[in-house]
Amino acid sequence: MTELQGALSGVKVVACSTAQAGTVPYALMADLGADVIKIEVPNGGDNSRRAGELKGDVSSFFETNNRGVKSLTLNLRTDEAKKILHELVERADIFGQNFRPGAAERYGFGYEELKKINPALVYASVSGYGPDGPDAALPGTDAVGQAIGGVTEAFSIPGQPMRTGVASVADETCGILTFGGVLAALIHARETGIGQKVETSLVGSAFRLMGWTMATTMWKNKPPITGARINGSRKRAGIAACFNDADGRPLAMQLDARHWLPALESLGFIDAMKKAELTDLGMAFESEKKKNAILDKLAELFATNTREHWIEILRSADIVAAPVNTMLEASQDPNIVESGYVKTVSHPDLDEDIKIHGTPWKMSETPSNPGFAPKLGEHNEQILGELGYDKEDIAHLKEVEAI
Repeated sequence: MTELQGALSGVKVVACSTAQAGTVPYALMADLGADVIKIEVPNGGDNSRRAGELKGDVSSFFETNNRGVKSLTLNLRTDEAKKILHELVERADIFGQNFRPGAAERYGFGYEELKKINPALVYASVSGYGPDGPDAALPGTDAVGQAIGGVTEAFSIPGQPMRTGVASVADETCGILTFGGVLAALIHARETGIGQKVETSLVGSAFRLMGWTMATTMWKNKPPITGARINGSRKRAGIAACFNDADGRPLAMQLDARHWLPALESLGFIDAMKKAELTDLGMAFESEKKKNAILDKLAELFATNTREHWIEILRSADIVAAPVNTMLEASQDPNIVESGYVKTVSHPDLDEDIKIHGTPWKMSETPSNPGFAPKLGEHNEQILGELGYDKEDIAHLKEVEAI
């Protein structure tokens, strides 16, 4: 039986990318069958090979963000290596880089230069702050995206210092948006023969991640309510919030304005809320004090029983409710495990099984097939051989430290 091909089978990608936002797009493409060549510096490679949790020489960071790609080492300070890169670009559909602004041009792989080699090339450029703002030339990290893009306030707790979160949401969002933008440009290139430069940034991606909440904040021209998501208007308010149960275990619920009072009835909270004069959720828009009074009373009431009890009541009333998982609990949740969002695999370089992200897609005809991250320079001879370099040529490239 012929193995089903991934949706991106036949797509050729060359990436001079490091870290997370610069590599996630191409790992996702590799999951879907694209042929992805990752360019790394000789004698060390991508610094993220040593990031995250290490099991032997296998890095949780590098494995997650570079699985399924091929590793080719090139010292782009040499003319020989630049020639190889240009040969690869001539055959490629997509090229990606996330170097500090200006560095790609200095090393011979800026967009204008590569466009001359391959006019149909889709060129992805990931930056920290975006291409046109006052800080465009500065390097950026996930913390910059969260801080500038509004994420930090969105997940802040009133009365406590604002902090960036432990998960790299700006990086990951940027990677996913780059993935989508590049594939849109690829469709255009295949229809017209004309490639283009696709620019994304950590700040722009984090800002987009804020979605309608950011739009509402801009329309109102004042800070959002934090500590819980109380949205809508003074006359018609809904809520999404987390509360601890009697054992200190958190649950989440979300309901719109029409479900607010029925939810209080179902939970048995209505009398207590009436007595405290807190049945009008819209009061949360009037002041921080009134918002806190509502949330504090709800917290007091939810702390009288278990979260299983409350979730059963809410779900029976067709109201959205769920336990709040820790990250470790999330990796074991049956909804995540049984849908294949996490997988246990036998890694070829380890004596133990490890857990990895599965695939976020379930495609009926073109399945996703996650692979493993490559060793540094693992595919040098294969890739150079495909370009026509023989053993003597490859030996010479090693002598001049081009690979």
